[in-house]
Amino acid sequence: MYVRLADRIAEDITTGALPAGTKLPPQRDLAYDLGVTVGTIGRAYALVRQRGLVSGEVGRGTYVLGSSAAPGLIEDPKPYLEPLRSNDPAAPGASSSSWVQGAGGTPADTGFAGTRVSVPPPEAIRFDSTSAPEIGQSDAIRELTIAITHECPYDIASYTRAVPDTWRQAGQRWLARGNWHPDADTIVPTTGAQAAIMAIIAAATSPGDQIAFEDLTYSSIARGATLSGRRPVQILSDEQGMIPDELSKVCAQRHPKMIFLMPTMHNPSLRTMNEERRKDIVTVARQHNLWIIEDEVYGSLRETELTPFAALAPERTFHVGSLSKSVTAGVRGGWVSSPPSHAQRIYTAHKMLTGGISFLLSELSARLILTGTADDFRKRIRAEIAGRQELVRRSFDGFEYTAAPDTPFIWLKVPEPWLSGTFKAAAAAANVLIDDEDEFKCGRTERVFHRVRIGITNPLTREETALGLQTLRNLLQDNGACYDSFE
Repeated sequence: MYVRLADRIAEDITTGALPAGTKLPPQRDLAYDLGVTVGTIGRAYALVRQRGLVSGEVGRGTYVLGSSAAPGLIEDPKPYLEPLRSNDPAAPGASSSSWVQGAGGTPADTGFAGTRVSVPPPEAIRFDSTSAPEIGQSDAIRELTIAITHECPYDIASYTRAVPDTWRQAGQRWLARGNWHPDADTIVPTTGAQAAIMAIIAAATSPGDQIAFEDLTYSSIARGATLSGRRPVQILSDEQGMIPDELSKVCAQRHPKMIFLMPTMHNPSLRTMNEERRKDIVTVARQHNLWIIEDEVYGSLRETELTPFAALAPERTFHVGSLSKSVTAGVRGGWVSSPPSHAQRIYTAHKMLTGGISFLLSELSARLILTGTADDFRKRIRAEIAGRQELVRRSFDGFEYTAAPDTPFIWLKVPEPWLSGTFKAAAAAANVLIDDEDEFKCGRTERVFHRVRIGITNPLTREETALGLQTLRNLLQDNGACYDSFE
């Protein structure tokens, strides 16, 4: 019951029914109102405190955390408290309505803004993107698009109401890894990987649920989860990725419902999780009934015999892939291999969140794969990346960084006295856009890496890539001494 009560309190904090600064009822009062022991209330309050939602001060009480109100702003919780009764599904002895009633008020109007430069100067070299490099894809895309418009004029003019078998077959072929080949009935075509992942989160979790991320991760997913009412929680990682013991500890304390992983060519650290670590995480996931999102967007660039999570734990793994890093980003082709019980739910959630997939783009993505064109592009892109990585090797000789011939970015450690954020600002002042380490954190952390991610596939040519790398090398050699933060 204390877990159910803690979940109910967390839900009301998430929805705003308990605003920041609200003082929760004294434990004895709430125990009397609900007809339970004080110990039950104490354990519930301790659990929401472990989740980072409230603060407890001896002699003062327990307050909802947040920046919009100071502790003590709402001293009397009674106007919002509706005692739980025995028929409430949230806990034995509780009513079906919320245990609190909203305090009213209008939330502050806040705007949305990206953490990257959305409209860079025309002369800027963009190393803050890792989309597939331009290798002449447009010719093949044009020919396939012409054929689709001739053969399917009605389908292009209407909404997509069904998924052709060929789209699932394309997903099967593209997502397959080693000896693992997903079944056709598990495949859901999507508008790219990010839309796929947000549909998975919407279909398999509820607002207020926690989702576990590595302490360095693709933070856009964590931000999107927050925007949809879910709560990210960070798990410590090492050179193999998420640490199973740390995951187990957080599961026991905070009860996340899902974990998000990039096991192959992790963004931004570039590590690839070994077989033993994958199996250990699956063991923890089964013990604590966790869903697993396996993001293999970068994994499509690497040939590996490592067993995917979708093969190790097919009953709980959502395996996600796309064309964006290894073929072309603009076509927005993506697929999910879902546990069979959730395939239809993912399709419906994706449609509700995005308005549905585009027939033209989905058909184009399928034909790119089924004609073998995508595999040809992938080989040529790997060769182009290898060529650009040779430029990296020459430019950053003597500096510490992580890279490989098939990786579209590097993870560079900046030397003293540079900080990653300061180096990013200095690079931007020199018209080179990169990402500092904070771009990949889903929340505050005491860990500092002093690293930046440099994507090498977005510039149109190797010459432009070499120019940007040389600019960054010049900054590194200055050791920050020539960088002035004043205009």
